[in-house]
Amino acid sequence: MASEHDLGGRWDIAIVGGGSAGLPAAIFAARRGARVLLLEYADQLGGSLWVATGQMSAAGTRLQRERGIEDSAELHYEDVMRISRGTANPDIVRLAVENAAETFDWLMDEGFEPLPEHPVTGFGHEAYRLPRYYWGAEGGISVKDVLIPIVDRLVAEGKLTVALRHEVTGLTTDNLGAVTGLVARDADGDTHRISAAAVLLTCGGYAGNPEMFEQRNGYPQYNAAPYQWSRGAGLMLGESVGGYARGEENLFVNFGTLFDTDDFPARMTGRIEHFPERRKPWEIYVNSNGARFVREDVESVDAREMALLFQPKNRYWIVFDDAILNEAPPMIVGWSRDDIRAAFDRGGPAFLCADSIEALAAKAGIDASGLETSVAGFNYGVLTGNDFFGRQHAPLPIAKGPFYAIRMQASSISSAIGLAVDARLRVIRHDGSAIPNLYAAGEILGSSQTMGKAACGGMMVTPAMTFGRLLGEAMIPMGEPA
Repeated sequence: MASEHDLGGRWDIAIVGGGSAGLPAAIFAARRGARVLLLEYADQLGGSLWVATGQMSAAGTRLQRERGIEDSAELHYEDVMRISRGTANPDIVRLAVENAAETFDWLMDEGFEPLPEHPVTGFGHEAYRLPRYYWGAEGGISVKDVLIPIVDRLVAEGKLTVALRHEVTGLTTDNLGAVTGLVARDADGDTHRISAAAVLLTCGGYAGNPEMFEQRNGYPQYNAAPYQWSRGAGLMLGESVGGYARGEENLFVNFGTLFDTDDFPARMTGRIEHFPERRKPWEIYVNSNGARFVREDVESVDAREMALLFQPKNRYWIVFDDAILNEAPPMIVGWSRDDIRAAFDRGGPAFLCADSIEALAAKAGIDASGLETSVAGFNYGVLTGNDFFGRQHAPLPIAKGPFYAIRMQASSISSAIGLAVDARLRVIRHDGSAIPNLYAAGEILGSSQTMGKAACGGMMVTPAMTFGRLLGEAMIPMGEPA
């Protein structure tokens, strides 16, 4: 950790946050010869890479060419805008995809190893039209383990200063509103006023702050998986000097998480296999009104997620009977039928069982009449082959007790709302003017900008690294170090 003396003088760039955007920014700015200070609130670098899946997407990479895949940034851009239904920020997406290949090739040159079968078209999200989707064996850890040793070498060579356990509590400005530096508090509680020609905010989103998450998103943070230091500090710092948040229109949730508790935020109990290409559904999905709301075997991940977004409390129940439990492949990844039965025997809030549909509805808090109607309608579709939703796979009716329901809760591990920036990644005011000397990159921009109202594979980590690289390499104007 840097000493108080190390923080003195004027820095060319002070970077707030040592994660997927801050690390590349520090690396490239230091290699450029700038005097760089990297401040991190936690006691270690890496940010959300410690918990992220580390999925990346880039078009026109060397690896693609070696494997005979013809791809381009323009095709990548078209895919992102298609998957997001035009809701992603076109300027931000273009900046990301037009520079992603160089970022990915650099990461591989530094030692990153994607999985042997990569690139692929998709996994867990709406698929790309071409294979441009990559990640390492250890997820985000695979990326972190490439970046941090580079930072360590630069620190050892005296080309970069890193201050861990330093909380940035404010930005300083001149009388014209230009950012002139920041105020940081170290682990001993001492305050430091730091002068910098430019400040780069790369300190993540707010998904790890349940209070801010609910305030910004309008619904609770159910999931305890987000990085614990994603507290929204950078968003508040930017707003404190005239910046503003955007992206509320692109709030987005996944297709349900299994939490066997009512004490939220919570850790996932198990992972439901709801991808028809891997396990075709035998069960039905109903909302609190007892109504089916989506064709359970629809192949589009986005279609399921969008349907859930409009259900009460973004919650649904997977309903089936004993015959389906006995005959269908287990729906919880890594669980046997006996494991699933044991969960129902324990009787947690997510695992409900009853001898009748009416009693099951009462236990789950579902409208009984609606559930009975949905089950009857589904059974008619099984009998006639004419399902109301057009479902194709329905081997058995839900006909004989005991009957079961597994509660699923939509959740989010990323921050949709973020700090507004222009195409040069300068933090901007409501009138569109840039706040001098203040930049931002990474999740602090909000997933709404790089993915829109959807999940676009690799469009969080890759833009973060790419924007950090671009800012450190050239986009932030710097003089030579004193």
